[in-house]
Amino acid sequence: MQKNVLILSTSLRAGSNSDGLAKAFAEGAKEAGHRVELVSLAKKTIGCCKGCLACQSKKKCVILDDADEITEKMAQADVLVFATPVYYYGMSGQMKTMLDRANALFVSDYRFRDVYLLATAADDGEETVEGTIHGVKGWISCFAKARLAGTVFAGGVCGAGEIKGHKALEEAFWMGKKS
Repeated sequence: MQKNVLILSTSLRAGSNSDGLAKAFAEGAKEAGHRVELVSLAKKTIGCCKGCLACQSKKKCVILDDADEITEKMAQADVLVFATPVYYYGMSGQMKTMLDRANALFVSDYRFRDVYLLATAADDGEETVEGTIHGVKGWISCFAKARLAGTVFAGGVCGAGEIKGHKALEEAFWMGKKS
C-alpha cells in the first residue's frame, strides 16, 4: 500500500548529517513505492508558540508563518519522520519549536500512525540520544493513534558531511523501505 511519507529535516546547517539520514530514509521509502516529501526547516520562518491555545478551537495556529503549512502536511501524512541533530542531549530547538507549533494536530483528524526519529550527534554514546527519544515519545503520547516505529542514531559525526559512509545511512534507508 502506497503511503504519504513526510520527512522533516530540522537542522539549519547546509549539508548536515541529520539531513543525510533524512535523504537516505527518503530513498528507501521511494524505493518501496511511497510518496515522499522532504521538508527542511532551514529556510522556514517558525515562531515560538505563545501558549494561547487558540489552535484548539480554530484548528490552526493564529501566528502567520510557515508552521501552519507544515502542520497541515503533518496531518495528511501516513508516516512522519523527524531528522534532528542532538544538541545538549536533546532535539534541536527548531524541532521542538515545530512540535510545539503543531499543537493544532491534537484536535485534528490526523492520519499519521508511524513516527520515526533520525538523530545525529558528535558524541557516539547510546545515552546521547536518550533525551531526544524521550522528547519525541512525549510528543507522540499526545496522539493515541500514533507510535514511535523506529529510531536511527548516528553518533560520532560533527562536521557537515561527516556522516558519509556511516552505517546509520544504510539503517535509515532500510527503515524507509519498510515504513
